[in-house]
Amino acid sequence: MRIVVVGAGPAGMAAARTAADAGAEVTMVDSEPEAGGQYLRGRAEFGHAGVTHLKNTEAWLVEGDTLHLRGPGRLRFDALVIATGAYDRPLPFPGWDGPGVITAGAAQALAKQGVTLAERVIVTGTGPFLLPVATALQDLGATLVGVYEASSPARWLRESRAVLANRHKIGELAGYRKVLPRLETRSAVIAKHGDRVTIAKLDSRWRPVSHRTEHADLVCVGYGFLPRTDLLPNALRINDFYDVDEHQRTSVENVYAAGEVTGIGGADLAEAEGVVAGAAAAGQEPPAKAVEAVRRGRLFAGALARAHEVQPGWRTWLNPDTTVCRCEKVRLDDLTDAASMRELKLTSRVAMGRCQGRICARNAAELTGVPFDGQRRVIAVPIPLGELAELPEESE
Repeated sequence: MRIVVVGAGPAGMAAARTAADAGAEVTMVDSEPEAGGQYLRGRAEFGHAGVTHLKNTEAWLVEGDTLHLRGPGRLRFDALVIATGAYDRPLPFPGWDGPGVITAGAAQALAKQGVTLAERVIVTGTGPFLLPVATALQDLGATLVGVYEASSPARWLRESRAVLANRHKIGELAGYRKVLPRLETRSAVIAKHGDRVTIAKLDSRWRPVSHRTEHADLVCVGYGFLPRTDLLPNALRINDFYDVDEHQRTSVENVYAAGEVTGIGGADLAEAEGVVAGAAAAGQEPPAKAVEAVRRGRLFAGALARAHEVQPGWRTWLNPDTTVCRCEKVRLDDLTDAASMRELKLTSRVAMGRCQGRICARNAAELTGVPFDGQRRVIAVPIPLGELAELPEESE
C-alpha cells in the first residue's frame, strides 16, 4: 500500500511513522530542507527506514489518486495524508507595511536561528503563541517593551471543561514567567510610525478606548493562524478548517488530514491526529491513546478559538490610506463594493499578488463584508507556466 504524506511537522512525521510501522510504503513530501515544520524548524532529526523523505519539494495539485509536485513530478497513492500546517494571520494597521513590522511566526523562526533583528521589540496580537515568541526574543537579549494581548483572560473562565481536560498546559505558563510581567491584556498596537508605536487599550469588541506611545524598533504581529488548505479546494470545511471524522478522513475519498489544517490546538494535538491519520490510512484501527489525546486536544482547540476570536473592532484601527494588500499596494479606500471575493479581486486587485491572498484575503473579506472563500484555488502554490508546459499531454 502506497501512502503519501504532505508536510513534515509534528502531524506529518507522526502520520508517516505510524503508517510505515503498519507496513505501508510511505513517502513524506515537504517544502522545507529538513523535517520539523514551523514548530521544530529542522530540529526533528526525522528518520525511518520505511519512509522516503522528499525535501525541498512543493506539492501543487491533488488529482484523483495522484499528487503533482514541482519539478515536475507525480506521485500516485492509495491514501494521502495532508499535514501542511498553518501560517500567521496579521491584522493591518497604519504603518504595518513599513520597516520594523513582521509576523510573530517570522520572529520566532529567526529567533530559533539566533536572530532578533532589533534591540527594542514589541509582540502584539492574540493567543498563547505570543508568549513563546516573546520569550525567545528576550532570551536572545532583546529588550521586550511589551506583550500586548487583545483579548481578555477572563474569556477562559467559560472554558473550564477544556482547561481541566488539558491541565498540563497550565504548567507550560511557568516556562514564560520571565515575560509575564510585560504582558498587558485588552491591549494592541494600532499604529507605527518610525520607532513610535501607538498602544491602545481596547473594549471587549477591540475598539480603542485610550492610547499611548511607546518606542520600539520591531513589532511582531500575530492574530492566530490560517490553515494551509489549498491542496483540497473542494473538501468540506468547518470555519476554514478541513472537516474530518474520527479517523481524520476528509470528504475526499482516500484523503486524510491532520494537524493545524483541521484546527489550531498545539503540537501535541497535531501529533496525536497524525498517529490516527497514519494508522487509518494504512487500514489499521488507530491506537486508543491517540484517539483520546485527539478528543482532549480538540476541546482545547475549540476553547482557544473562542477565547481568542478576532473581534470586529479591529477595523476601526485603519484609516483610508492604510494598506490592506501589501503585494498589490491596495489601500482600504481602494476596496470596492463587491458581492464575492472573486469580484473584489477583479475590481480592486486585492489578493492578486505573490501571496495570492494568504495574508490579505481574510482581512479584506471582513472589511468589505464579502464571504471569505477559504482560499479555494486550483493550484496550491505559485508555479511557473513553463513547468505546467513540461507536463506530459493527456491522451484522449
